[in-house]
Amino acid sequence: MSTSTISNISVDEFQALEQKVLRAVEVVKREREARAAAEAEVATLRAQLAEQQSLAAMTEAELTTLTKERETVRHRVEKMLQQMDELL
Repeated sequence: MSTSTISNISVDEFQALEQKVLRAVEVVKREREARAAAEAEVATLRAQLAEQQSLAAMTEAELTTLTKERETVRHRVEKMLQQMDELL
């Protein structure tokens, strides 16, 4: 009787260990999938960030150009107004 009890306990312990291993495998599998998804999201976000930085640089350059154009137009208008004042 003691031999069969030891055998049953060993089988039960083995089954419990097997279940723990299967759960651990599932946890590792889920974690790998989550890591792959996170890495893909990071790559996407980095690409979006690079695009936004590029757009910001272009917008800043455009703003600089428009500011220069405005100053040029302002000087031309001031010059025309001075000429009109001289005529009157």
